Amino acid sequence: MQVNQPKDISHFHIVGINYKKTDAAIRGLYAINQDQYQQLLATAREAGLTDLFVLSTCNRTEIYGFATEAAVLRDLLCNAASGNPQVFAELAYQRSGEDAVRHLYQVGTGLDSQILGDYEIIGQIKGAAKFAKAHGSIGTFLERLVNSVLQVSKLIKNETGLSSGTVSVAFAAVRMLEKKVPDICHNKNIVLLGVGKIGRNTCKNMMEYLGVRNITLINRTTAVAEEFAGQHGLQYTPYEQMDATLQQADVILVATNAPQPTILPAHMEGAGRKLIIDLSIPFNVAPEVRELEHVEVINVDDLSKVQDETLQMRLSEVPKAMSIIDEHMEEFLYWFKMRKHAVVLKAVKEKLTEIHAREIKEQKNGAQYNLEDLEEVSSRIIQKMINLMAGKVRRETDKGDDYIAMISDIFETGVNHE
Repeated sequence: MQVNQPKDISHFHIVGINYKKTDAAIRGLYAINQDQYQQLLATAREAGLTDLFVLSTCNRTEIYGFATEAAVLRDLLCNAASGNPQVFAELAYQRSGEDAVRHLYQVGTGLDSQILGDYEIIGQIKGAAKFAKAHGSIGTFLERLVNSVLQVSKLIKNETGLSSGTVSVAFAAVRMLEKKVPDICHNKNIVLLGVGKIGRNTCKNMMEYLGVRNITLINRTTAVAEEFAGQHGLQYTPYEQMDATLQQADVILVATNAPQPTILPAHMEGAGRKLIIDLSIPFNVAPEVRELEHVEVINVDDLSKVQDETLQMRLSEVPKAMSIIDEHMEEFLYWFKMRKHAVVLKAVKEKLTEIHAREIKEQKNGAQYNLEDLEEVSSRIIQKMINLMAGKVRRETDKGDDYIAMISDIFETGVNHE
């Protein structure tokens, strides 16, 4: 009898780059858009890799999954991205086994974020895993792990102050505006280019914290800008009229997340002084725009330097968050360990059932047995034996692997329990 054993956790890896060793320009080369992600998953399936997902945000690009070695995942990611694979290999970090599991918990709870406690990352993880699952690339291990990380993130948000106060890339942009344009409420024309999630969050923060309303929205799909403008009493301009609108702006926020720059030097020719905040990765403001004397450009790396008093308070909450992670990570690893045991026990039950069926068949030659009673009694005996084995394994956690290996050998299940 041969059954499939759960994956070896030592073959679970994460490979990636983030803000700690790379600037936004380099990270942009390895950002994965939706089309690239879909192609990457298709390539992975062809290679027999069916339990992985990619997390690509403005601060990191990481691939999580099972492979014989981490380099397999690294190559898969680099083949989909536009950056140089050799450069990526030099800058990348990798974790394997339980270290990789812990890394995902820390990323998902904001402990590894550029802005400590940034809660937006958990939604990005959820979306990345959902996309992979929709394309047949999430297995039982990763689905369970991601769900555990989602649960832990929620607990930490509710039971600690790690995410208290408002500190995010969107809010950092508002703090920067407050510093750079103290009279922003007085006759300043503000343009938001790109009404996706980051753009909407930034716009809401500007209205709430700065009290500004003179915001004009521009989006490639005009209906999206029109709808958001209508909900919040703002103005919008069709994408085709972008050039003229940018010329008149004092402040421009760019959140288009396009693969190529959206703001070009030509847009700034003959215009007055401007402050541009580029919230996109890769950068959506052409590098040449930075060289213009009348234009100041701020990107996401600049925003990360914005200090906020809540960050110090958040640091004091890190031990509480780590304690919650430790508890739930232990539960997850216990589930994984017992799942491995469950496979062996299932095989043992099938083996006993096979013996039981053979014995019943032999007894059918005798006329003195009530076969229905005999079948019921013997089935109950088999289940009781399985329950005894499972209970012993659960109680003796230190010896559980040895017991399960012995049971597997005794019953010749064919399960590789190494």
